[in-house]
Amino acid sequence: MRAALYGRVSTTDKGQDPELQLRPIREYCAARGFELAGEYVDHSSGNKDRRPELDQLLDAARKRQIDCIVAWKLDRFGRSLKHLITTLDELNGLGVGFISYSENIDLSTASGRLMFHIIASMAEFERELIKERVKAGIANARAKGKRHGRKPLPPVTVKKVIDACVQAPDSSVRDIAALVDVSPASVDRIKKGFQSGIYDLDGFRYEKPLVSV
Repeated sequence: MRAALYGRVSTTDKGQDPELQLRPIREYCAARGFELAGEYVDHSSGNKDRRPELDQLLDAARKRQIDCIVAWKLDRFGRSLKHLITTLDELNGLGVGFISYSENIDLSTASGRLMFHIIASMAEFERELIKERVKAGIANARAKGKRHGRKPLPPVTVKKVIDACVQAPDSSVRDIAALVDVSPASVDRIKKGFQSGIYDLDGFRYEKPLVSV
């Protein structure tokens, strides 16, 4: 069994030593008779940080250069819960085992796979709960007359955009955005709204287009 070790330490705590993670999992692999195929250590914090060592490790797994990955903990391995579940599912499809030393989870065993499915189910359950809470919050806000979403631009600003579009019809969205000092996305939205009759020349918005599109 060719095992690759993975550890991650946070850049926000410069006193962390990856050896605290690697030493016990080296001993674990030696006790199980695994062949050490490599060690990968990232120094990063947060789910948006780049993890070049993790990318190399997964590349080795896809090339069938290793049979198993041993990590200190699940939260050291995955960038986020979604990334963790997706990656573990990919490893399972590749036939590459995964062991979390601290949580005693071994996906090569039936109990380990059961634990993985429980984690995935709980993650899905959490996502659905969040969706329901967001929908309930939006419905409650609307019932109280509160507008959901970004604050609309005032008619005077919309009028400036429309005037610029009328006076310089060949100008790009970015040029008009720079001239009027609004985002290109807003210019594009207002321009299309004016062309379809949602906005009048004074920048006022109608619930229904004045002309058919």
